[in-house]
Amino acid sequence: MRKVMGLIMVFVLFVVGFVSKCADGFEYFNLTDLQFESFYGVSAAAAAPNPLLVGLTLVQGAASRGAVCLDGTLPGYHLHRGYGSGGNSWLIQLEGGGWCNTRRNCIYRKTTRRGSSNFMEKALPFTGILSNRAEENPDFFNWNRVKIRYCDGASFAGDSEDKAAQLEFRGQRIWSAAIDDLMSKGMRNANQALLSGCSAGGLASILHCDEFRYLFPRTTKVKCLSDAGLFLDAVDVSGGRTLRNFFGGVVGLQGVQKNLPNTCTNHLDPTSCFFPENLIANVKTPLFILNAAYDSWQVQASLAPPSADPRGYWRDCKMDHARCSSSQIQFLQGFRNHMLNAIKGFSMSRQNGLFINSCFAHCQTERQDTWFSDNSPLIGTKGIALAVGDWYFNRAGIRAIDCPYPCDKTCHNLVFK
Repeated sequence: MRKVMGLIMVFVLFVVGFVSKCADGFEYFNLTDLQFESFYGVSAAAAAPNPLLVGLTLVQGAASRGAVCLDGTLPGYHLHRGYGSGGNSWLIQLEGGGWCNTRRNCIYRKTTRRGSSNFMEKALPFTGILSNRAEENPDFFNWNRVKIRYCDGASFAGDSEDKAAQLEFRGQRIWSAAIDDLMSKGMRNANQALLSGCSAGGLASILHCDEFRYLFPRTTKVKCLSDAGLFLDAVDVSGGRTLRNFFGGVVGLQGVQKNLPNTCTNHLDPTSCFFPENLIANVKTPLFILNAAYDSWQVQASLAPPSADPRGYWRDCKMDHARCSSSQIQFLQGFRNHMLNAIKGFSMSRQNGLFINSCFAHCQTERQDTWFSDNSPLIGTKGIALAVGDWYFNRAGIRAIDCPYPCDKTCHNLVFK
């Protein structure tokens, strides 16, 4: 089985590596996120034999509200109904997949599943936190579980258009239309709800957390989970701010400013308010942050992208952490320290949860091997699924922060060929 998984991973990495080399500028930036998601999708399916496949539902009537993908097609989601004790509980997972910050790369994006429902898979495997098997997902397996597809390019937060380029930036409307559709299908009667998301979806789960909470009566238990969504306004290896510059393009192009929390925009610029580190202190709803301290996506695309490392000094290190020099590891420890400083105030609230493991990884809730398996990553003696479950059900307070690299031997670190 391991041999087969290894061959699949090598093939995916070869294909994605080829695609990444064909892209220029910030299109590499977007494809990097797809690289990890493709890798994880294969890994998750391979680690969970015969995963549940759930069909795509398009949100009928969304177009009349202007809630459409970049190319004007209908948005969609995948819903698998809960049963028994979970029949009245709802888990919403917001899909990730990078962003687009220029007219050019948004035009490219609308020819992919990240910008058009015409290119979305008709069925997706539900693994990890979406699995319907108790042995793979002990706390949420029998809930109503939903994956909302991502086809706007601004973490479900934009509201604008570019008629000349035939681009619709309607992420906020997609969010509202999908949620309203689910409310009409029984979610309004939920007694428990969890909004989660991975990567760009993890950022979206922070942006929409309080909005989600206000949909329900006070008696409904509502919490939020952000997986690999703690994007930092960090200095890259050249001393620049690659991610800040990129986010500035996303916010400006897609009309994100009007949908950012005014608790942030009343004292910071809009681009700063797209960074979770400036948002989490003001989220009123209980929030769990799950993140790798050396987030592989941020290392590759934000800290050491080709634009900041034209001579390729960081190439070996960012492909395989074992090939990093001592000075490079020191730089990455600075990134980890930035992350720990960003969550300092957040972690003081007893209602919030944390799981910051010292891994080179990205997105750990949808992969079966990292979410819940015999050798899942641990902090102390606790894995990710049990930590999230203990926090959600108030079985224990969870504020787990790993010791720095290289102390954690349980990581499922990403290595790129």
